[in-house]
Amino acid sequence: MFSYRHAFHAGNHADVIKHLTLIATLQHLQQKEGGITIIDTHAGAGLYRLDGDYSETGGEAQDGIFKLLSKLDEAAALKDAKPIPEALQAYLDMIASFNPNGQAKFYPGSPFILHAMLRKDARDKLRLFELHPTDSKALASNVAQLNAGRSIMIAREDGFESLKKLLPPPPSATGSKRAMVLIDPSYEIKSDYAKVATHIQDSLKRFATGCYLVWYPIIPRPEAHDLPKRLRTLSNQAQKPWLNLTLSIGRNTDGSSAGLSASGMFVINAPFGMKDKLREAMEVVGPALARGTGHSWAVENG
Repeated sequence: MFSYRHAFHAGNHADVIKHLTLIATLQHLQQKEGGITIIDTHAGAGLYRLDGDYSETGGEAQDGIFKLLSKLDEAAALKDAKPIPEALQAYLDMIASFNPNGQAKFYPGSPFILHAMLRKDARDKLRLFELHPTDSKALASNVAQLNAGRSIMIAREDGFESLKKLLPPPPSATGSKRAMVLIDPSYEIKSDYAKVATHIQDSLKRFATGCYLVWYPIIPRPEAHDLPKRLRTLSNQAQKPWLNLTLSIGRNTDGSSAGLSASGMFVINAPFGMKDKLREAMEVVGPALARGTGHSWAVENG
């Protein structure tokens, strides 16, 4: 049950689109004054070394953040290089903020990204859940170095079940109730697919105006194929706007597709204007991360 460790996958192509979407979404939500309760149901360790044993074992950052940065450096060397889209620049700035020496040695997971985006007046609250015993301990240790005080709460609990007690969120200092939820389990257990759909349905009943982000792998498994369809159906039934971003980096040049090669981000109650910003970003990210054959990307909404 506890064999999955995100440290092996940190900075891969799935992290790129996950965190690109996460940052763009929260930036939109923070344009309004009201405080936000931010919930990360599967937080992981929070911060990862890209030159550590775990990352080097999988080497997945080579097809993710490292490849993206390399392609952007190549483009910058050209006289006719186009400006970097706003959403992509925000993501790149976030990664750079954890690597002040200019070399990408550290990759921030969603807890550290979200903490960095909390507004300084403490109106936003971050709630982190991680059940893996090793990652939960690492998360607590990493977050302790932030001296974040009461703005962050960490619990070694099942994020799915813990979500129930946080929705609807408590009112902020201004009286508004707002929430953003990130759900990105490893899907190591097949039942996770059904759990995601079930808890999204329950969350929409508890707090219909919350913004819900779901990361999912695109793999040849019925449960994986059905999940975005179920999320689309739940969104439509609740009459909520949705956005679905997908990226397939394609097969290796030898025709193999070693490791995960495609994933998606589904956003329920996606802020207005998100589709255009993410599409602009993916027009750069998609080609930069493409390899071999079968690569594609899409941003759909409804």
